[in-house]
Amino acid sequence: MTRNWSCSSELPRLFMPAQGEDSKPIAITSGDPAGVGPEVIFKWAASYRGDRRGFVFYGSEPWVASLRSLGYTGRGLGRVDYHAVPGNPKKADSLIAREALIEVARGCRAGLYAAAVTGPVSKENLRAAGFRHPGQTEFFADEWGGSPVMGFVGRRLKVVLATWHIPLHQVTHELSPVKLIRAVTQADLLSRVYGAAEPRIGVCGLNPHAGEKGLLGVEESEWIDPLLDDLRRKYPGLSSTQAADSLFWRALKGQFDVIVALYHDQGLIPVKTLEFEHAVNVTLGLPFIRTSPDHGTAYSIAGRDRADRSSFAAAMEVARRLIRFKN
Repeated sequence: MTRNWSCSSELPRLFMPAQGEDSKPIAITSGDPAGVGPEVIFKWAASYRGDRRGFVFYGSEPWVASLRSLGYTGRGLGRVDYHAVPGNPKKADSLIAREALIEVARGCRAGLYAAAVTGPVSKENLRAAGFRHPGQTEFFADEWGGSPVMGFVGRRLKVVLATWHIPLHQVTHELSPVKLIRAVTQADLLSRVYGAAEPRIGVCGLNPHAGEKGLLGVEESEWIDPLLDDLRRKYPGLSSTQAADSLFWRALKGQFDVIVALYHDQGLIPVKTLEFEHAVNVTLGLPFIRTSPDHGTAYSIAGRDRADRSSFAAAMEVARRLIRFKN
């Protein structure tokens, strides 16, 4: 199906400069109190040697109290005597996780915080607690407005998704010129945040071998590559569609600064295979900064002192880098 587009319209707003952002604290949510979020965040907080006034924590009251004992500020949610059981999630845990997200989103809107860094949650358990969004990305888009784009930052790979939390059979219907333009625009931004003056952006093909000139699919030749050709006037380092089975390897070898993947698993399988302990989920295209470790609640190891804090520490570093770039 041939589609029409306009490169001059539908472009998402980028981070806009703001006054005094670097002096505002970063808001941090625990995620699900029964998951590994509170554990890895506490490990990071206990080892942090900087100014502890630069952070505000939201989670269960006992957890926040433990952080106050380290010199941090926070707001406890739920009953004072409520204690989560690691690895055994309850509805009360999801209610606390939901309330923390709501409070932090409101705080950013009110100008209280420079960014939000969110702990991992269970989408299924949140839904059972009345959370109506597919994930945290969609929640913040609804709260803040803007056109969200999901990105991932690792030590070796940077990936931006054109579509994300949808069933695979819907990808060809949901992928649109507008969404691809947004992804390319934010991929360019993400590359510049990390110092690329002329970003090199590799774009995955939708079909095997990027359609093989129509033999394995026609979306590339009918509208994706013509759109990329048009966008290349604005983004000279933008590729045509490339075979996804080798594009990530080429990025590891230094040929590209960032990759645009067209659907969730196309981008996330390489990221989580190569960067599981270090990758960061960053929501681009919104008025405020939001990052999160790129792992789940890991109920099976919660409370056993086995969870690695590396991804959360990386989420904090990415948030700081975005704050500096914004200013």
